[in-house]
Amino acid sequence: QVQLVESGGGSVQAGGSLRLSCAVSGSTHNTCTMGWFRQAPGKEREGVASINEFGTTSYADSVKGRFTISQDNAKNTLYLQMNSLKPEDTAMYYCAARQWTCGTSLLSVDYNHWGQGTQVTVSS
Repeated sequence: QVQLVESGGGSVQAGGSLRLSCAVSGSTHNTCTMGWFRQAPGKEREGVASINEFGTTSYADSVKGRFTISQDNAKNTLYLQMNSLKPEDTAMYYCAARQWTCGTSLLSVDYNHWGQGTQVTVSS
């Protein structure tokens, strides 16, 4: 079993920045792709960014150029640096782990383990 714990959410004004972290623990030996997702009230969960063990990344068009996904394997931690935040970025953000398949993906069905989420609120 893989455990994921997100942190770093909060409230920020438009144009500001936040960095989300996701601590990864447990049986991670088959985990080779990680992702960040978000879900706003009344909306479906959407993929934001993904990274695999080779460092290949993919991003949703809505965050390209503003968000950066990275990982520190020594610390077993996944990050999401969010710059130039907009009110439409307001959502609960989730960390997810994909096992046995190493391609990046922004599809929630491709992920096997999920964190509890951290709230990000961007005011105008």
